[in-house]
Amino acid sequence: MQTTFTQNEIVRELMDRRFGHDNLIAIATECDHTPYVRAVNTYYEDGSFYVITNALSNKMQQLQTNPKIAICGDWFTAQGLGESMGHILAPENADLADKLRTAFAEWYDNGHSDESNPNTIILRIRLTSGVLFSHGTRYDIDFTQ
Repeated sequence: MQTTFTQNEIVRELMDRRFGHDNLIAIATECDHTPYVRAVNTYYEDGSFYVITNALSNKMQQLQTNPKIAICGDWFTAQGLGESMGHILAPENADLADKLRTAFAEWYDNGHSDESNPNTIILRIRLTSGVLFSHGTRYDIDFTQ
């Protein structure tokens, strides 16, 4: 018996396999009509990428002015909205913080992250649309559905 998968199921499986662990992707923000791009470690889950960052960083300041964000990495480009989820140790972030510590275990405790700093936050990149390429197939994705 052959199983048929919908495009949404295929995309979900591809995104989870490709990005459901520590990944380096480029994120772009905008300020005063000038684009800013930087590479960040991310973890993907359920239509969002997550980044541990500092609330006072340029990217977070730029996202306060304009929450639109673009990302690119590993044959995937997307647009979305960036939002602070607050301090990594906030009770409502406990489950996600555990996942991020596991995903980023290789470098998390090497001095890069300081959970005691109240400015150490989780940035959520809530995707709205994207394009994923896999084995010669292009998938146009609407993450709002």
